[in-house]
Amino acid sequence: MPVRIADQGREGLPWVWRAAPDEVSARYGCDAGMQPRDDRLVRAITIQAEPEVVFAWLGNLRVAPYSYDWLDNLGRRSPRQLRADLGPLRPGQRVMYIFEVEGVEQGRSVTIRARPGLGRRIFGDVRVTYAVAAGEPGCGSRLVAVLRFRATGGTADAVRRRLLAWGDLLMMRKQLRTLRDLAQAHP
Repeated sequence: MPVRIADQGREGLPWVWRAAPDEVSARYGCDAGMQPRDDRLVRAITIQAEPEVVFAWLGNLRVAPYSYDWLDNLGRRSPRQLRADLGPLRPGQRVMYIFEVEGVEQGRSVTIRARPGLGRRIFGDVRVTYAVAAGEPGCGSRLVAVLRFRATGGTADAVRRRLLAWGDLLMMRKQLRTLRDLAQAHP
């Protein structure tokens, strides 16, 4: 069953960035087990590279977050080459330090979830699906990132969720643009 935007009550920034209506309403792995009141953020980008190239770059998230390296990679530069030695994505693998792979559709999508510990204590039970699909003819691929986090209720939770939405927009936008640039430059 598709997710109805009206159910979310969230359109535009910071909830949706560059995603088409069908990408927003589609269901993703991170939607499983979530409630309609839980927040849902959708970000998307067009990449002039084949879907398999884009998906291969998602595998590199196991070694770096590809966002603002000075902030979320302890100042180290995220690798600019594909790490073929990592092998295929599999459930249980650590991703971007605070996440682990929850599910994989090889070549199509990967769903990750905040690991128990510091990340989950700070951000809550966050789940993210990265989905890759062929774009319109001559347009390479579309990479859609959908982030879900639980709403626990109350004023403090509402403030936390709004801050998470804006923070994620800044970080995810940078991450998607970096992955786009690398996939286009290093097929």
